[in-house]
Amino acid sequence: MRIARHIEKAVEKLSKMFGAVLVTGARQVGKTTLLKEAASGIRYVTLDDPVMLQSAVDEGGTFFKDNPPPVFVDEIQYAPQLFPQIKILLDAKKKKGQFYLSGSRQFQMMKNVSESLAGRLGIASLLGISLRELKGVSFSETFLPTGGYFEKRSRTDTDVSYNEVWELIHRGSMPELCANPDFDGRMFYGAYVKTYLERDVRDLAQVGDEIKFLRFMTAAAANTGHLLNLSSLARDVAISVPTAERWLSVLTASGLVYLLQPYHNNVAKRAVKTPKLYFLDTGLAAYLTKWTTPDVLKNGAMAGAFFESFVISEVIKSFSNAGILDAPLFFYRDKEMNEIDLLIENDGVLHPLEIKKNADPKKSDIDAFDTLDKITAVRRGPGGVVCLYDRLAALKGGDMVIPVGFL
Repeated sequence: MRIARHIEKAVEKLSKMFGAVLVTGARQVGKTTLLKEAASGIRYVTLDDPVMLQSAVDEGGTFFKDNPPPVFVDEIQYAPQLFPQIKILLDAKKKKGQFYLSGSRQFQMMKNVSESLAGRLGIASLLGISLRELKGVSFSETFLPTGGYFEKRSRTDTDVSYNEVWELIHRGSMPELCANPDFDGRMFYGAYVKTYLERDVRDLAQVGDEIKFLRFMTAAAANTGHLLNLSSLARDVAISVPTAERWLSVLTASGLVYLLQPYHNNVAKRAVKTPKLYFLDTGLAAYLTKWTTPDVLKNGAMAGAFFESFVISEVIKSFSNAGILDAPLFFYRDKEMNEIDLLIENDGVLHPLEIKKNADPKKSDIDAFDTLDKITAVRRGPGGVVCLYDRLAALKGGDMVIPVGFL
């Protein structure tokens, strides 16, 4: 079963604006499948092929004579020597859409890109399958809790039951698992982690102790939805804080972890400055933390954190699928413990959201929204509570009860 990816439109736009298009993302999120569809009919070369890789590494100057553009080069990060050659060809011919590139190891690749192809390359970031994509919904606008958004979204709102949400959270968003319901999720993620440690972490991140790194991944997964505490993570794994910071950068750069930044400005000086940590694939986090079934997860101590991680990931996907690399997303927390789970900034207006795993939201859930009204430099727009209620409903003023199916 092929699942249509919303980011295809963004890739098409980028190919008309730039000579080269790079699709990045975590391992196995569907980059190759996406670009084979977006760049159908052009030459395909994968550097997973040892013969092609040797040619790219040893004969970089002639590689594109044997594989002339337009061409799709998969796993480009294996041969950074090709980036200067791509630059030379783009500068010579001044044509758009000549190179389609993909790679899962952003932490190595982006340095080469920034040095070689600045201004010549359009970048798209692919995440796992979104709820919209899984349900075959064509609506692809970025999520924003406004009346205009809900009016359009209501024409294609996603029907998803309470139990189905927890099944999706537990199974995760990897395309192979979404397209093949009969696949064993635990076996899939076991192989996924092994490959990630052996090919990405060992080779490129130069992490000497893979067992400790796996323990670090697990500790990070156990902290999804919480304020980042590097000292605690380092202590749990018996590593130094600088090592924990470096390893966390590996997880974020390889597309597994997202750090949601706190909102603060010169007026809101009492806001905390520490980011919150989220695993972008809740299935991988559930595997690492050994939540073996959806029922055990939804009734467990981490249910709220996993639901929050799922919602944050879905909102991020709506931005990345629209071609927006840096989503304007924040959270708010101050020293008086007033907290707002998510702030979406749009045209200078902040839209606040609370995320609750229950199906009976209350007006008191959004009491913290009043904190924004006290900050004179901030304009607050409509927001709401994202939860497991079954329909869109008014909560208080312009703030709404927002079912997961409206993300």
